[in-house]
Amino acid sequence: MALTGRTALLAAIGSLPVGILSPSWTGMLAVNGPLALAMLCDYALAAPVKSLQFTRSGDTHVRLGDAAELQLTVTNPSRRPLRARLRDAWPPTAQASGTEQEIPRRTLTVPAGERRRITTRLLPSRRGDHQAARVTVRSYGPLGLAARQGSHQVPWTIRALPPFTSRKHLPARLARLRELDGRTSVLTRGEGTEFDSLREYVAGDDTRSIDWRATARQTTVAVRTWRPERDRHLLVVLDTGRTSAGRVGDAPRLDFAMDAALLLIALASRAGDRVDLLAYDRRTRAHVRGRSAKDVLPAAVEALATLEPELVETDARALSAAALAHAPRRSLIVLLTSLDAAPVEEGLLPVLPQLTKRHNVLVASVADPSVQAMTSARGTIDAVYEAAAGTRATAERRRIAEKLRGHGATVVDATPDDIAPAVADAYLALKAAGRL
Repeated sequence: MALTGRTALLAAIGSLPVGILSPSWTGMLAVNGPLALAMLCDYALAAPVKSLQFTRSGDTHVRLGDAAELQLTVTNPSRRPLRARLRDAWPPTAQASGTEQEIPRRTLTVPAGERRRITTRLLPSRRGDHQAARVTVRSYGPLGLAARQGSHQVPWTIRALPPFTSRKHLPARLARLRELDGRTSVLTRGEGTEFDSLREYVAGDDTRSIDWRATARQTTVAVRTWRPERDRHLLVVLDTGRTSAGRVGDAPRLDFAMDAALLLIALASRAGDRVDLLAYDRRTRAHVRGRSAKDVLPAAVEALATLEPELVETDARALSAAALAHAPRRSLIVLLTSLDAAPVEEGLLPVLPQLTKRHNVLVASVADPSVQAMTSARGTIDAVYEAAAGTRATAERRRIAEKLRGHGATVVDATPDDIAPAVADAYLALKAAGRL
């Protein structure tokens, strides 16, 4: 039984005159006895909480940063009307400001044998699955003196998907892709391209493209045009080890790497290439393999939704073996990792020749913009030390990048805002050069 503020107020109003004019147990009993009887009657007339029935409907997936709407249907199968206060509890990460107080208590009236629906709006602040906690109901009697209270477990899960903020860069890269495919500009030629058509020779054309048989059949010199091959294989590898947990600005490095991976997957699938995804540290954390161009991006978004950095050192040798297993024929392997000296020199560099021998390798890393800002710090002694530290860190990243390039890899090192378009541009550059 739960007592209300009205009960306490009536008890105080009745007891105060008795306590002042004729303080005695008899007087107190005369005032509070009827009140206690009224409370019991009110409690008995309140609709039972245990027999209430709940069902949920609404969104099951929401992009991080967007709102999800859920409907909770309350059915009152009893013969008494339900006058209640209801709270639909969710974890703080599923709510707008990260506090439990954001889910309001609702006043609800459900006549006997009827149902009512209430709507809850959630704005998750973290990726992953958010599960409903419980529904707590306080059912009041007609006098509002006492209430029944109980809780029900009504399962529901909202999956917050990666925000994919880099999708704003997709139209510009698709326009460039159409140029590479020859839809809006002259087709190019190069290693790894396929024959498209013949056209008349113009000054500046490569003489190696002249088709002598076609030239012999007509009065003008004919040259072959070429287009980049489609249906190439692309493997995106996310390093989910401890270095991916490092925060760059307001988010872990892994979140920016995931955003870059999604833009690349969207672009490559539109280009007609087959795209697979692998997330690895010491074991496979997520993978998408063998999906069609239409399904690969939704599958990747779903797989990355629950992915979190692991506080373990990445096993580079096992990662290399997993990448080779996922890419049995010549492919472009895009490895999203860090350029920290120790993990690269001790882990990645020794196994990199195994990858570059069979595949084209693109290594991409998220750079911390605060390090670059440190290099220009001036004015105080502390700022001078910060500038020296920033300069050393920048030089170290450049040294590591040069070592990776020396082993045959293409390297992209960009800030969080630039990493996704930079990786997409590197992919398009490799495609234009005929290396895909």
